[in-house]
Amino acid sequence: MPFAFQLPTTAAAAFSTYISSTTHPSLPQTATIHRNLLRNTLKRHKRLSPQSRSSDLSTVLSALNEYLPYLLAIDCGLAGQTIHDEQIDISLRREVEPEWRSTISSTLPGRESSRIKGKGLDYEVDFVLSTLAYVHTLLARSQLLTLYASTTPTVEQRTQVIQTATRYLLDANAIHAYISSRVLETDASSAVVETLSQTHRALGSLAMAESTLLAVLKDDPYPFVVAQSRNQNDKDWMIKPPEIPKVRAHLFARLCLAAAEHAGMAQAGLSASGRVSDDLLDYARDLRRAARAKACRFFGIDAELEGETGKAIAWLAGGRKELGFASHRNDEQPSKLAGLKKFKKDWTVKREDKKVEKGSDWGSDAGRFEELRVNEHLEAKWTKMNDTINTQLIPPSDPLVANMPSGRDIHSTKPFVRPALDDAILAQMRAPPERTYVEEELQDADSSDDEAKKNSTLPGSFPGNAAAGNEEYY
Repeated sequence: MPFAFQLPTTAAAAFSTYISSTTHPSLPQTATIHRNLLRNTLKRHKRLSPQSRSSDLSTVLSALNEYLPYLLAIDCGLAGQTIHDEQIDISLRREVEPEWRSTISSTLPGRESSRIKGKGLDYEVDFVLSTLAYVHTLLARSQLLTLYASTTPTVEQRTQVIQTATRYLLDANAIHAYISSRVLETDASSAVVETLSQTHRALGSLAMAESTLLAVLKDDPYPFVVAQSRNQNDKDWMIKPPEIPKVRAHLFARLCLAAAEHAGMAQAGLSASGRVSDDLLDYARDLRRAARAKACRFFGIDAELEGETGKAIAWLAGGRKELGFASHRNDEQPSKLAGLKKFKKDWTVKREDKKVEKGSDWGSDAGRFEELRVNEHLEAKWTKMNDTINTQLIPPSDPLVANMPSGRDIHSTKPFVRPALDDAILAQMRAPPERTYVEEELQDADSSDDEAKKNSTLPGSFPGNAAAGNEEYY
């Protein structure tokens, strides 16, 4: 399922100290007001419990959508572009230096990355747009969590949820593609991970892989049949799972291979930066594994529909290898630690179930263990059929996996539409600013942040000692 991004936070900043406008003198101050609202919203969101953050995402999205048109209006003014055929004159007093906390950079275990000061308005735009893409991904994630509720959703409800989540992921892909085109000339040696073009190309590929798998999940009954059988509150577990037509099984396999290719590009792009967190890298790797295993399963379903049960079981064995688990039938010399490995696998699967029940930190394996359950469900079913009805030899799985065809895309990257200020709002910006309380408010916020840093201590440490390596909490 979509990666659980952490939303970044930012330090206070007043545009009035950096820029001025002769044509729209109220624009810097109004943009500062909306930036301050976004800053406070992100701080409050960070303090919430993981279970409460999903319901707060709409508030964060609203704050981003309100601030972004003003920020992009300043960006257009500095670039000499027009908005609704109206020129915005922006002059720099000094270089814009916003501070943002990177949430996908690699850090020491137990440490939180500190805020990093950047130079230029592009730094601010990149982080705000990155945050917007993360919110869209998290909204898709919160939608998909409803599929694992105690009450099994109907087919219509499931379709609606998956379609909504797909739209969010495609929006995230469009935003990452737009950021990637903006930061092509950024110096990769000194830039933050969020400002690198290759990072956003990789994150865009990750969102495309997830949306492609959702197109398969919409018509794939087996994950829901397995989830339904584990749901203690469900009473319809005896219903026979629907059959998948032969043509669609082969099509789904090609779509899964396309998702695996996108996930592989994401993994390569994130690894190339060398500064991305291990959790994100592991997720991209597991997503590729799960996608290829799904492709093997659908090729197995296609073979089983043709009456080739032995070949279908071989495809499942190949899928288990793609997931990183040894196949039961291909283990010629079982290890002495096989029982311990099975216990570890079962414990990990149960721990993932607990995460789904709590609604926090679930899906970090990118659906890898969920696909393993489906694989085991079909393997038990087909093995019983093969042993009792039509006994067939089970061929090796490696040649089958090695000769899989190429993938087939179903989605394409749509262009990102830059939000722009309305004509009426833009006309209001021509008036001079009414008050100058924004700078005083930001100074008060800075002083309160300094006081909070002085009073922050780690549990068990002596009062007055600042947390080493974690100087800034907000």
